[in-house]
Parts: sequence; structure tokens; C-alpha cells
Amino acid sequence: MCLAGMRRFLLLYATQQGQAKAIAEEICEQAATHGFSADLHCISESDKYNLKTETAPLVVVVSTTGTGDPPDTAHKFVKEIHDKTLPVDFFAHLRYGLLGLGDSEYTYFCNGGKIIDRRLQELGARHFYDTGHADDCVGLELVVEPWIDGLWAALTKHFTSRRGKEDVGGAPTVAANASLRTDPVKPAVSHIESQIELLRLDDPGGRDSQASGQDTANGGQTGALIEDFEPSLICSGPPLSRASLSIPALPPEYLKVRLQEPLAQEESRASVTSVDSVFQVPISKAVQLTTNNAVKTTLLLELDISKTDFSCQPGDAFHVVCPNNEEEVQSLLQRLQLTDQREHRILLEIKENTRKKGAALPQHIPESCSLQSILTWCLEIRAVPKKAFLRALADYTNDVTERRRLQELCSKQGAADYTRFVRDARVGLGDLLHAFPSCRPPLSLLLEHLPKLQPRPYSCASSSLFYPGKLHFVFSVVEFLSYTPAVVLRKGLCTGWLATQATSLLQPGIHLSPADDRTALAPQIFISPRATNSFHLPDDPSVPVIMVGPGTGVAPFISFLQHREKLQEQHPDRNFGAMWLFFGCRHKDRDYLFRDELRHFLQRRVLTHLKVSFSRDVPVGEEAAPAKYVQDSMRLHSKQVARILLQENGSVYVCGDAKNMAKGIDNTLVGIISKEAGVEELEAMKTLATLKEEKRYLQDIWS
Repeated sequence: MCLAGMRRFLLLYATQQGQAKAIAEEICEQAATHGFSADLHCISESDKYNLKTETAPLVVVVSTTGTGDPPDTAHKFVKEIHDKTLPVDFFAHLRYGLLGLGDSEYTYFCNGGKIIDRRLQELGARHFYDTGHADDCVGLELVVEPWIDGLWAALTKHFTSRRGKEDVGGAPTVAANASLRTDPVKPAVSHIESQIELLRLDDPGGRDSQASGQDTANGGQTGALIEDFEPSLICSGPPLSRASLSIPALPPEYLKVRLQEPLAQEESRASVTSVDSVFQVPISKAVQLTTNNAVKTTLLLELDISKTDFSCQPGDAFHVVCPNNEEEVQSLLQRLQLTDQREHRILLEIKENTRKKGAALPQHIPESCSLQSILTWCLEIRAVPKKAFLRALADYTNDVTERRRLQELCSKQGAADYTRFVRDARVGLGDLLHAFPSCRPPLSLLLEHLPKLQPRPYSCASSSLFYPGKLHFVFSVVEFLSYTPAVVLRKGLCTGWLATQATSLLQPGIHLSPADDRTALAPQIFISPRATNSFHLPDDPSVPVIMVGPGTGVAPFISFLQHREKLQEQHPDRNFGAMWLFFGCRHKDRDYLFRDELRHFLQRRVLTHLKVSFSRDVPVGEEAAPAKYVQDSMRLHSKQVARILLQENGSVYVCGDAKNMAKGIDNTLVGIISKEAGVEELEAMKTLATLKEEKRYLQDIWS
């Protein structure tokens, strides 16, 4: 067997927003330098690979979406491998390594990868390399980079072992009890590879220069100059400022960009309306739900969907398609010196002789769309740049000190600085270009590295039975500090834009014209349906329901209660189960969302129990201290909660923030089950897992 055939491996990725694909492409590009050939495919492209007959080792990169689901691109694959008729040795011939991506702020961390990993094992497949679980909460690169480094040694050991078996037995068979499992090993870097990857301080750069043979990074003039400075985005300190750097290989460029004058006036939002199932709808109403002195401003928007085919059930979520900030787009155009060409159409081609394997035109950039439109609607210009992007930007930076700093930020030695000054500070491309003025990247580089601008999901906060032809949703206007290197107060991309769109409707004394002109004058936004989920009321209305929704997490439960009220009116003789709501906010008089509506539902006996906690209010006089958080309220009513879940076959729904709330609710439920059922914590955890499997414990959470 030829060496090329021996060294091929199958590389599959399952991605939701492009992270897993980018990592798989990085593995593919590195493979050749280590003497391997990667056969790269999306896991959904089942016509291009066949695991049943695959003899090469398999490498899989899998992201996680929702509250622990495999990405949409993996749904078909997961369904097929979970066919109960498959024999337990169906994949006994398969040797694989899997890298899972997730966020530990969510309860079911890396569960998309774990589902596939577990099922492959059940069908007889075995690891040739340990599974990696990368955590976006602390930085994917902390696991991804060493996992990829160790992959080459594991592949080498696998092929060496297989070649030995062929030499002895004449065929690459593996005994049933043999194990090719290899612990992650960081391979020794050869002299040639080290010359490629080791960059020195005074490397003059250049598009074709990736290495320097001179070691000038030990206490040079630049190190002396920056010793007295506090480390920041633009400046490092010892020992990093004096270290020799191991940086990523230069990503191969693959796009050729031409700007063509528009033939006629073009629709600036063509990139949005060309997408299937996107609806342009007017905002018919806007209400501020919080007082002006609340910590966060929370708004309710009503959309008029009466003239569309758009529909939304209580509990559903939908997407808002938002643009980039207009000022940030104009600033980027100015920096690229393309302001005068902003209305020109962009024509893309794949560069001839590109070294990028499987290079393809980005699917999220439509054909013949204006530059302004692409930067506004297609690219996430605020995205935190990956290290590969920083590596590419360094080669377009003229100032030697600035270039060195960009190299530090993408190097292994500068991992801590990257996390602190880039990732945690939420630095975007515009911030980088401001901080490094000699960096002058071409437009093609941005189109290659900036990810797709993702639509933002929101929960439906109304029932069509209650508000026919209308759709309500609720959001808090996000504000955060960005250190770039100056401190800048920013608003969330989508929530800030939505708040601006709703300004005219919130101002007192401004009214929309009569119905005929209402749609024409009302601000318009784009929405699209989101994949269906199971976050719906039980089919049997007699089933008791527990709802936990602090802050804006109460939104889907308002739709539940509206829906239930109408059903009770339509079917007065039907038996309806109890509905409990645990709601929490900071202050009773500032951010108690939907107070009047909740009282109404109580009076109508739609909502049977309302338990509210205020985390920042201080008890007055001898007043008993109330429950501070929703978890405290749940513990105060642990007997009722346990009875509903363990004896009455009830369901519990949780909606809200993953970081500050969801894990706490998990732990609280485990504690309640353990206490009231008299079982050990491990047994209580198993009970909670069973509730999830039975779709009786449902979450709609976000980070």
C-alpha cells in the first residue's frame, strides 16, 4: 500500500455557526505539513463518505447548540446512527478521535459531541485518540490547540500499528480485544517545522516569509522600551516581550475580490430578503417595562404579522435579523479606504493556485451585492478574531512593534494575553485596526476570516389566541464595557438596534397615523422562524406545570398563560392542571415585569401559584426577609415541587440566563428531589436526567 493511502484520514465536522468548520479546516491545512491527507466533509454530506466501509481513521469535530443538542447539520447523521436495528458491531472496524465544542455555562456541556461519541462506542467503534471537550466559556483554544497538536502523534501511532499488522498478517485487521487508544501526546516538532513556526522579533515579514533563522528576541531594544508599561492590548511585558514565539502557520489566502460599479440602484438589504423564510414586519407597539432608574432597560415590542404567513406557538423562539452598527460599518469603510466604493458590487472568485484545500466561496456572501450591504448584513464585524486571523493581520502590519504584538497575541506563549486582552475584552476587527494603525489588510482577508452575521433568537411572549395577527417579544438592552484599549461603553448589537428602532414609538405624544398608513410609517424589522423545539405546554392540559423564569425569562410563560386563559374560556368544563410560576427580579418597584398581567392571571385562576423574589430589596423594619432568588423560593416550596414532579407526573420549564441561573436551578432541583424523596444526590441527579429524557424538564436558556 502506498504511503499516501496509508496516511489518509476522514475528517468530518458538524457545525451550527461555523466554529467546528473553522477548526476542521485548520486541522485539514495542518495535516499536509505532518505528512497526512485529510478528506474533509460536513457531516451532512453523507453522499461523500461511508462510515460503514471506511478503513481510514476518522476525526470528528462537533459543536453543541440549544441546551445540549447536536447542530442542525448533524440531525440526519444522529438519527441514522441511533437506528435501533443496527447491530452492536456495526462500526467495529472504525477507529476515531472526536473533538467536542461547548460552553460550560450550559448544563449539558459539549453534549452534541458526547451524543455522537457515546453512540459510536455503542456500535463498536473505538478511539485511537482521546476525546477533547473545548469550553467556549474560558476559550476554545485552551483545549483545541493542544488537542490538534497531539492528534498527529496519535495518527502516526495508529498508522504504524496498522502497518505492522499488515506486514504480519497481510491485511489491516484488528483483533476484537485490541486497543488502539492513544492518550493525547504533543508531538516533538522537527527542525524543519520549528523553522516554519518559530518567528523572531525582527522578522521583516512579507507575504512569503514565515520564519527567521536569527534569534533576536532576547532582551532587544523593543523589550527595553516596553518593560515600563502595564501590559495591554497593544503592549506586552516580560517574559512574553522577550520570548521566542511559536505562532500558527499563515492561513492560505483563497479569495480574489473585484469591485464593480453598480449598473442601477440596488437594494441595500438584498442579502437579507434573498434568504428563505425571512419576513419584513412592522413594529406596531413598544412598551418600556422597567422604570428609568432600573439597572437594565427592558422593552416589549409588538410586531404586526397579520399580512404574513409567519406563525409562532407559545414557547417557540424566532430569529431577529439585525444589521451591524452603522457607525462601525462607516468607520471600517474609511479604514479600508473604500468609502467612495461602498455601493460597488463585490464579485468573488477563488484564487488560482491557492494552497487552501477545498477552497469555496463563502455561502453567506451573496453574489453581486454591494460592499455596504455585505458589511452591514452579512459579516459579524464585532466577532472576536480567531488567532488565525491575527496571524494573517500581522503580515499586513508595517510597524515592527505592532506586528510583534499581533504575533504575540496569536502565539502559544501569548495565550494568556489573548484571553485577557482580546477574548475577554470582546475586541473586534474595528478595535484592532484602531489599536494597530499600521495594519492595512485587504478586503479579501476580511471576507475570508469574518464569520457570518448570525440572527438573534428571542422567545415568543404572546399567544395568537390572545393577540391574533400580533407577535410580542421582550428584551433587555445589553450594555457592556469594551477595552480597546480605551474603555468604551457599548450596547448589544441587536438589542441596541431594536431599542433605536422603537424610539419613536416610546416617545410620549408621538402617535402612528390611522390604520391605512400604519405599516408604511412604523419601523420595520426582519424576522425568521427558528427550528421547532419541545418547549411547549403539555398536550394534556390537566398536567401540572412549574415555570421558572427570572427577569426576561418570564417571556415565554406569559405566552403560556395567555394561551391557557383562552383555552379555559373555550373549554370551561375541561380539567386544567395547576400552574406555578417562580419569578425573580432585582427590585419590586423597578423591574417587576408584567406585574399587572400576572395579577390578572391569578385572579382568573389561570395561574394558581405566583412566587416572586427580589434580589436587591432590603427588608424594612421587622419584616421577614423574603426569598432572594428563585432558587430560594423553590426550596421554600420543596414539598409541592417534589410532589408535582415525582407523584403527579408534572413538567418543569426553565427560561433565562445560563451563566447566573440555569445551573443553580439544576442544583436546586437535585437538592429538592434528594431531600423530599429521601435519596442520595447521585440518585436525584439520575431522576433529573430521566425527567429531561421524558421531555418533562425543559430549558430555554442563553449565555
